[in-house]
Amino acid sequence: MDYMETYREWCTDTYFDADTRAELAAIAKDEAEIEDRFYRQLEFGTGGLRGVIGAGTNRMNIYTVRQATQGLANYIISQNGQNKGVAIAYDSRRMSPEFAEEAALCLNANGIKAYVFESLRPTPELSFAVRELGCVSGIVITASHNPREYNGYKVYWEDGAQITPPHDKNILAEVAKVTSFAQVKTMAKEDAVQAGLYRTIGAELDDRYMEELKKQSIHPEIIKEMAGDIKIVYTPLHGTGNLPVRRVLKELGFENVYVVKEQELPDGSFPTVGYPNPESPKAFELALKLAKEVDADIVLATDPDADRLGVYCKDAKTGEYVSFTGNMSGMLIAEYILRERTAMGTMPQNPALVETIVTTDMAKAIAAAYGVKLIEVLTGFKYIGEQIRLFEEQQTNNYVFGLEESYGCLAGTYARDKDACVAVMMLCEVASWCKKHGKTLWDAMLDMYEKYGFYMEGLETKTLKGIDGAAQIQTMMSESRQNPPKELGGFQVLAVRDYKEDTRKDMVTGEVTATGLPSSNVLYYELSDNAWCCVRPSGTEPKIKYYFGVKGSSLADAGQKLEALKNDLLK
Repeated sequence: MDYMETYREWCTDTYFDADTRAELAAIAKDEAEIEDRFYRQLEFGTGGLRGVIGAGTNRMNIYTVRQATQGLANYIISQNGQNKGVAIAYDSRRMSPEFAEEAALCLNANGIKAYVFESLRPTPELSFAVRELGCVSGIVITASHNPREYNGYKVYWEDGAQITPPHDKNILAEVAKVTSFAQVKTMAKEDAVQAGLYRTIGAELDDRYMEELKKQSIHPEIIKEMAGDIKIVYTPLHGTGNLPVRRVLKELGFENVYVVKEQELPDGSFPTVGYPNPESPKAFELALKLAKEVDADIVLATDPDADRLGVYCKDAKTGEYVSFTGNMSGMLIAEYILRERTAMGTMPQNPALVETIVTTDMAKAIAAAYGVKLIEVLTGFKYIGEQIRLFEEQQTNNYVFGLEESYGCLAGTYARDKDACVAVMMLCEVASWCKKHGKTLWDAMLDMYEKYGFYMEGLETKTLKGIDGAAQIQTMMSESRQNPPKELGGFQVLAVRDYKEDTRKDMVTGEVTATGLPSSNVLYYELSDNAWCCVRPSGTEPKIKYYFGVKGSSLADAGQKLEALKNDLLK
């Protein structure tokens, strides 16, 4: 069936509700829009679904959500997991509550219990709930930091991490088998509740989650000592972070927490910010205005599902607010945990720090300084979560911290996904420690550069939408594989890692070895002078991503090297 036939079916079949049919009738004369909505089935990737909200097979709507959930239900039944149930959470985006309910009722119709949060919750709390409730799986309805027109559907397995091999591919295969809506089951909510299949969860899980967060504090006495002196500005960017972040800071004793009023309440239209991403400087405009008014020490923003944290800090010398990358804020927390645990004698045996391959190389230097094993994994926090499970199963290492460059980290093992709530409390504790010692977070960062080297990283993306865009991205990756460069940005290419082929080729000796990581469409270039770069297609958006890093003799030197590498890459 071609896309026009599928479009006509959606317009006329009474399986689709009247609003859906009316939305599609309104685009009857726009063939390009019809093609974009129906040229494919919205792809269920290795993490789940993500797409623009709207009617059509290539959109996020109740029908594509049901279809994906039916595939998940079939897999759960094949694993005899139906009696354990599935935990479901959702964020503040448009249609998030509706999608959560549709997923629950599809599971219920397949005889699987669903534990649904009573209202919006952060993604990391869902990760915590999966293990706390003994569920076989979890679902979060969120598009994370994507623009307002998007929503998404992320799947977790019983270890509390997003799905990894073999479950990701197996669930993918089951979802692909659901080719007709006639295969999809659902039921009335009142019947599901009466049958004990639809269960609402809330305050009790919040309390248990909050206790786990507070256990990560290393020096609660320093927080109490400095609580009246340190000033914190926070914005949840209209998302899920408002209540848990404020609660944990209050319970730890912080007294001066100023919340950006215009962005305090959940709102899926994100009226004050076009792109609710704490990586974007524009997302901080209102928070920085408030910070200047109250003379804040630290300025924090969490994304809509509260798993990423953006940070600004006041530079006492200039009075200006300095932006921190995810690498920088992650390194501040990592150094604090490793330094203070070592000093207090509370470092576990065989400690390990886990990072993704595109995260700063400063992590390697910090881990070496404290005798901590450094483990690299593929991009995606699910692989960090997987390492925690493997450590426990194999009794090899003890996890102390994990981070990725994209503003995500996790202290503790109560959850198996990045958690902006714990990142906020840890960074506020680090800021308290700094203030006690007459420093700012920026001073602490400069100290780390002097101690470990001036590491600096960048990320650039190219967006290529539609059918042609997807083909162009694949062509670019193929050409890069076939014709690897000998030099980039003035740096010699020493080795090329092709994670799709599981090869690392030494460009000097010609020796080929295995990468040791799962297959993924990623190319990584090891460069001379401690530089590197990496290219991969995005798993959630029609983009190709370029990551790169250097080590300089000063901030200025590192900045010049990084700019040269970026310009060469983008040619």
